[in-house]
Amino acid sequence: MIIIDRALQARAAAGNPVKVGMIGAGFMGRGIANQIINSVPGMELVAIFSRQIDAAKRAYTEAGLENFQVVTNVSELEEAIAKDKYAVSEDAQLLCQAEGIDAIIEVTGAVEFGAHIVMEAIAHGKHVIMMNAELDATVGPILKVYADKAGVILTACDGDQPGVEMNLYRFVKSIGLTPLLCGNIKGLQDPYRNPTTQEGFARRWGQKAHMVTSFADGTKISFEQAIVANATGMKVAQRGMLGYNFSGHVDEMTKMYDVDQLKQLGGIVDYVVGAKPSPGVFVFATHEDPKQRHYLDLYKLGEGPLYSFYTPYHLCHFEVPLSVARAVLFQDPVLSPLAGPVVDVITTAKINLKAGETLDGIGYYMTYGQCENSAMVQQQKLLPIGLAEGCRLKRDIPQDQVITYDDVELPESRLCDQLRAEQNAYFPAEKVLATVG
Repeated sequence: MIIIDRALQARAAAGNPVKVGMIGAGFMGRGIANQIINSVPGMELVAIFSRQIDAAKRAYTEAGLENFQVVTNVSELEEAIAKDKYAVSEDAQLLCQAEGIDAIIEVTGAVEFGAHIVMEAIAHGKHVIMMNAELDATVGPILKVYADKAGVILTACDGDQPGVEMNLYRFVKSIGLTPLLCGNIKGLQDPYRNPTTQEGFARRWGQKAHMVTSFADGTKISFEQAIVANATGMKVAQRGMLGYNFSGHVDEMTKMYDVDQLKQLGGIVDYVVGAKPSPGVFVFATHEDPKQRHYLDLYKLGEGPLYSFYTPYHLCHFEVPLSVARAVLFQDPVLSPLAGPVVDVITTAKINLKAGETLDGIGYYMTYGQCENSAMVQQQKLLPIGLAEGCRLKRDIPQDQVITYDDVELPESRLCDQLRAEQNAYFPAEKVLATVG
């Protein structure tokens, strides 16, 4: 049911727009800025943070706005908002603290920095819309605990594939079917890709090579499917997911899965490489009522037992403002953890690694991420890849071996490690098993 457009139109007519601050002004941030400023009545992007102030300025100027000012403290920011001006800042905390901002869009993709931003925003009563699956998959469940206690919405966003999957999942459930698989369609999967191999593609599209690499090496899709799992209670059928290669349409894949296994697991998240419609998403579901199965067959969905539903596209930044409106106007999260983690993304050696080396970041040269069920992650003390950067290896790790906490020395005094420890204590392995078993 589409109600967001009219709700925003009402806010515009009342002269009371939803006011948003954005953390990050990279490729995707600039797209979000342009979308809100030029296509979303009833919403204003009142402030942008970037470590490089020129990037924040660029986001406004590319969207056609010039009446912005640099602010260095909360008072200056609040004054700018009160005077219907726009602000740019190199201090992200200001946006979290300022009165008059309803919601924060976090679009950095950084785990440690993002954790600080989300915690600060929650502490100051801001709804948070994350375009940061890396952070969400690593410590999202405990961040949700903090958000719930503060009475604010913490959510992933529409447009990114996890949000599109969740919208489809909710639709399928709403018409009486039982979703058993949430799927993501990829064009490429090669865990050994790195920023050197992806440099040309990144340059063509104006993106960062390490970000493009995280898509190519499977880490990003692992983060994305992990947060879908945490929002639905679904698991993975095996470490790394099944990840079939299939050149046909996803409708033709319903016979490839064991329905009894899917039911036993409570549903799974998965991906497929090469299928159509790329780069869409799909949900496979069942219906127990033979009368309704007859109707589904009549409506060209086949005889079952799995029925295919799909969305053939995901429009990323175009849809992010809808997520803001859902949070602020309807207290409706697009996608957030049900409770404790169900699936995590674990660190795997991309190359042979040597003792004494310090691990680089997501989408670089040394590691890639794989999904694993969270109970197993806790039992085997597997290192989440969201925490891997900066860890020093205690021993040699061969290519494709997963890395455990016992294999590394963690950097000191990181908030992300503190939050992960809190999450493990709040949702211990036995509790995770009881919740999803």
